[in-house]
Amino acid sequence: MRKRRVIIMGAAGRDFHNFNTVFRDNPFYQVIAFTATQIPNIDGRKYPAALAGKRYPRGIPIYPESKLPSLIARHRIDEVVFSYSDVSYPYVMGKSSLVMACGADFTLLGAEQTMLRSRVPVVAVVAARTGSGKSQTSRKVCALLRDAGKRVVAVRHPMPYGDLVRQRVQRYGSIEDLHRFKCTVEEMEEYEPHIVAGTVIYAGVDYEAILKQAEKEADVIVWDGGNNDLSFYKPDLTITVVDPHRPGHERSYYPGETNVRLADVIIVNKVDSAPEENVRIVLENVRAVNSHAAIIQAASPIAVEDPSLIPGKRVLVVEDGPTLTHGEMKFGAGTLAANTFGALEVLDPRPWAVRSIAETFARYPDIGVLLPAMGYGKRQMKDLEETINAVPCDTVIIGTPIDLRRVIEIRKPSVRVSYSLEERSGPQLSEILGRLLAKRSKARSRRRR
Repeated sequence: MRKRRVIIMGAAGRDFHNFNTVFRDNPFYQVIAFTATQIPNIDGRKYPAALAGKRYPRGIPIYPESKLPSLIARHRIDEVVFSYSDVSYPYVMGKSSLVMACGADFTLLGAEQTMLRSRVPVVAVVAARTGSGKSQTSRKVCALLRDAGKRVVAVRHPMPYGDLVRQRVQRYGSIEDLHRFKCTVEEMEEYEPHIVAGTVIYAGVDYEAILKQAEKEADVIVWDGGNNDLSFYKPDLTITVVDPHRPGHERSYYPGETNVRLADVIIVNKVDSAPEENVRIVLENVRAVNSHAAIIQAASPIAVEDPSLIPGKRVLVVEDGPTLTHGEMKFGAGTLAANTFGALEVLDPRPWAVRSIAETFARYPDIGVLLPAMGYGKRQMKDLEETINAVPCDTVIIGTPIDLRRVIEIRKPSVRVSYSLEERSGPQLSEILGRLLAKRSKARSRRRR
């Protein structure tokens, strides 16, 4: 029987994991190529032979997604596997229509095929959309588990934008590790808060190898899922964060709705800043598709290091990049700080945007007057620095998860904004995690007998 010829559509993350878990050692398939989108500068590379396995001694090429129709025709492709996330249902079905019109099957892989099983308990923190508040939820879960006396290791959804072989397994236990692995701003935003809080965090490319290493130093693994993707590990508890600033998205984005349906706990976040009607809509939507999950309503209060730099000032607001771009969020912590503390004006950075930052605004015109902290590599970080320093503002408000001043030079007064998770109603996360740990402890005791 002829091997099925496959292309995997991705964005340097889920695509590699799907290959590793489903296709790498499968003799019935031949993966011809990956295609890449969403993230700049990742096409034109190869998934290297050192990671691809013995069936792919030359590695696997990565092409721009725009070449998909010609690749299907040239290589007589049987099946295209869609393998990236945080996209609307019309977007997914548009890609499906394109692929089927070109003569190939269009496939989405299910959770059971791609979730690896761990020897230690796994708590998965995922979301319905990028920017829902998953990161502060992950940090709170880690803190609660540490308070319960557990050794906690976080594992982050991949962001392999550099040398894939070097990034196979990455362990971050200190700020110095961020420099050692030459992290981008996007990577630092996810890793640094865990490190500062005292949590070791892993990421990389080969999540089976990562799991084996993380298990050696963990009583509990917290899956810190990015880009509203599914967990790569089979969870003992799934916590899904939804955002009432984008009501309806929890039932209209892939795979956000899947995360809602899989959830044991649903956190309706940002109830302190979202309209009550939006909160009501989101609650109705999540209950309609998942009646068994515990529901927690939570706030995301902000903390500003020096509020005196904001009142009456003309400010530039810098927010988390992916949240504004493919996350489609209209504001973040920096905007809330500007409004709360009485900024005179939020300046539009677009007239001063240079090179890749100007290209980002052109690609995502709905971002508006906020500056997305794009930093996929040194060149884009330099573009971000030049743009910030060119805007004639009085104060730069940094609403990103990391302190940008540590990685770029900001030659203006600046203030950093951070945010946390505050449970307002429903069962407490500490109680839910306590029940999980007690259940696992009883199971271990029974096995010993």
